[in-house]
Amino acid sequence: MVPPSPAGLVLAGVLLLGPRLAPAQTADTLKLTSDVGVVSAAGNTQLTTVNVGQEVRWRTGPLTLGQTFAVVYGRTDGETTSSLWRGGARGEYALSPEVSVYGSVAYDRDRFAGIARRFEEGAGIGLGLLRRTRDRLEAKAGLSLVQQRSTAGVDDAFAAASGGVSYAHQLGEKASLRQRVEGLANLEDASDFRLTSESALIAPLSRRLALKISYEVRFDNQPEPGFRSTDRLLTSGLQFTL
Repeated sequence: MVPPSPAGLVLAGVLLLGPRLAPAQTADTLKLTSDVGVVSAAGNTQLTTVNVGQEVRWRTGPLTLGQTFAVVYGRTDGETTSSLWRGGARGEYALSPEVSVYGSVAYDRDRFAGIARRFEEGAGIGLGLLRRTRDRLEAKAGLSLVQQRSTAGVDDAFAAASGGVSYAHQLGEKASLRQRVEGLANLEDASDFRLTSESALIAPLSRRLALKISYEVRFDNQPEPGFRSTDRLLTSGLQFTL
């Protein structure tokens, strides 16, 4: 029996996997989501806390483009006690209903964690592990480049491995429970890694208005000198969807 040639193996692979790697066909959609929450107190203490979030997602065929922005800002007795700013953009191309490739850029600033500014550019692959009527489980893995400056003026730049898992469960027609866990590890220093976990509950009040409660834990195994390794954020507010 004559063994198959390499060209024949490649052709067979294309014929077998081609239909599965065909780009997913979806209708064009544009979705805008905004979150806002405000707490203000006066009297024995003066307290103001604001959390604002915004996300835009545009899908055309197999291509999805997204942009996000979020702020958590607080003042107590006239002094700033919280200031976290985040933003980013992401492009994703579906190779099949289960497999996609993505590229992203992100920015964040958290001076109460010792970060004056941080940029991250990354690319990788996304996998749809579970997609049912009420449940969705997705994972991603890739590589990133990170450039950051501390509030002490120290600059650092490094390559990193990144990955994450996200799960969404529909509790009803529109109510949902979401869980996201992401990690980033410095490829030059094994002890330098960050983990982020976010749990969110979204309960609809009307067709376009919902109540959102989220709890986020941000862990840095190698925090800036003089700062703690873990930050916890509990936010609540209204979510608008267009």
